[in-house]
Amino acid sequence: MSRLRTGRSPRRPRSPIRFALGRLALATVTVTVLSSAASGCVVVHGEREVVPAATRTEAARALKDFTAAYNKADATYDRSADADRVAGPLAAIDAAKLKAGRVNNPSGNPAHSALEFSDADFSIPAKAGWPRWFVANTAANKGAPGSRWLLVFTRGSADELWQASYLTVLGAGDVPKFTKDEGGWAQPVTGDDPALAIEPARLGRSYATYLKAGGDTFAPGIHTSQWRTQRESSASKPGLARQYIDQPLTSGDYAPVGLRTSDGGALVFFATHRYEKETAAAGIGIPAPGADVRALTTGEIKQSLTLEFVSNQAVLDPLKGSGKPQVSVLGRIEGLTGAEGE
Repeated sequence: MSRLRTGRSPRRPRSPIRFALGRLALATVTVTVLSSAASGCVVVHGEREVVPAATRTEAARALKDFTAAYNKADATYDRSADADRVAGPLAAIDAAKLKAGRVNNPSGNPAHSALEFSDADFSIPAKAGWPRWFVANTAANKGAPGSRWLLVFTRGSADELWQASYLTVLGAGDVPKFTKDEGGWAQPVTGDDPALAIEPARLGRSYATYLKAGGDTFAPGIHTSQWRTQRESSASKPGLARQYIDQPLTSGDYAPVGLRTSDGGALVFFATHRYEKETAAAGIGIPAPGADVRALTTGEIKQSLTLEFVSNQAVLDPLKGSGKPQVSVLGRIEGLTGAEGE
């Protein structure tokens, strides 16, 4: 099945990649490191010491394992095939698409085409404590030519598997350069980083507020001003009314993560939750939804249909005082995760 919709050229913001239409077409644990010293062995505790989140070999293996699991799940529409390799917003979107696929094609995906990654570059932050995470920047055999797929891999302890939690697809020229130390390790930003225009932990709420009320917090673009205009134009049609509710997702595997960029700002990934309710006037029915929507719908569609989406955004959060006060949304991937008829 065609799972990625990224037909725009590099260096331009991309339309949301809807997993509703295609999947990807898309506990603190002590880690002990022993080192020789003249006085004996020195014990370094991973929850206190700043250490790389993963080795480059571990990062490459995590990408390989995710790809194999994803392809198996996509071919069979079997959620259990990749359930332990995805987390957070990507897991929510993935699970819903697999569920809908299994309902509509019980014998598997008739349009399956294996996803392949190449030319992978890993930005691995050095940090203390858990969870730990890194960003894989890869080419893929799907999507617009020259595009780069950025996947965030995370795990909550040394005993857990690496899981893909965020994804965005950008033109090669849109991927920012990250700050690296002498060892080549990236620099993470914290959720309460006061040096950024918006603290990463507040991005989800700020974005939800912007989509409702507007303002100048976010730079104009496809995922901001143009999307607000589109929503406003579809809010009321003859006999139909549409309502939107946006909410931030900020805890656990949905917590935002970010890497410091070379200009002092940060590339931050964060997640949001959205409801769209379409209500028909008396005597006018709701337009018939597609097969994937029907597969995820509970209740009987009479006068209203509420769609539930999970979305993950990748943004450039500038440094305060840099002369670029607005946050730029580089990419947004969303998927239908549920629906209710009334």
